[in-house]
Amino acid sequence: MPALPENNENTPETTETAWLTMPELVEVLGESVGRVHRLVDEHYLVGSRRSGVFAVPAVFIVDGHPLPSLRGTVIALQDAGFTDDELIDWLLAEEETLGRTPIEALRAGHKSEVRRIARTLA
Repeated sequence: MPALPENNENTPETTETAWLTMPELVEVLGESVGRVHRLVDEHYLVGSRRSGVFAVPAVFIVDGHPLPSLRGTVIALQDAGFTDDELIDWLLAEEETLGRTPIEALRAGHKSEVRRIARTLA
């Protein structure tokens, strides 16, 4: 099973993001392929085919489930006109106003702050 980052706000994310493919997501989430597709379709998870095969950043999974605050943030960024690749890049990049990456802030429970910034990006 792929190693997932712990839900610990003191653990800095590495610049090299681990990505989970569909078979790895099925294993990590303990769900069927159809259910994982539904999680993506309903914006509970977001991924990319930038490496040729669909994959989701591992930091989007916490304790075997999609990060609960991810869905609303993904929807806010899509409403601001972001593509899936662009919103993944934004979530994983250092955000000056947060002092860390948006995904680190979400994992630390600061969804309101992240979404406030996301709404200003439209």
